Amino acid sequence: QVQLVESGGGLVQAGGSLRLSCVASGRTFSVFIMGWFRQAPGKEREFVGAISRSGSHTNYADSVKGRFTISRDNAKNTVYLQMNSLKPEDTAVYYCAADASWVIRVSPDEYDYWGQGSQVTVSS
Repeated sequence: QVQLVESGGGLVQAGGSLRLSCVASGRTFSVFIMGWFRQAPGKEREFVGAISRSGSHTNYADSVKGRFTISRDNAKNTVYLQMNSLKPEDTAVYYCAADASWVIRVSPDEYDYWGQGSQVTVSS
């Protein structure tokens, strides 16, 4: 069992930045691929990006590529989502998730554990 707790959301103006953190507990953090997803009102949960177990590989959705960066610190059991050049369309609840597979996957159905979500609101 893994518990995931996100923090760092909030309200920011368009063009601004936020960093989300997700702290894991319960099992060895480094055995999981860590993903970030988001869900806007009335929309399905969508893949934002993910990072491999070691942190050497990342994969991003086209909508955030070049603006968002995922990193992890296995010693601190923490994964980060740095969000720059934020746009109003980035407004959503952001979730971190853990996947015990060996390859990065983009479907939320593949992820085993989820955080509670953190609201990010970008004003125009």
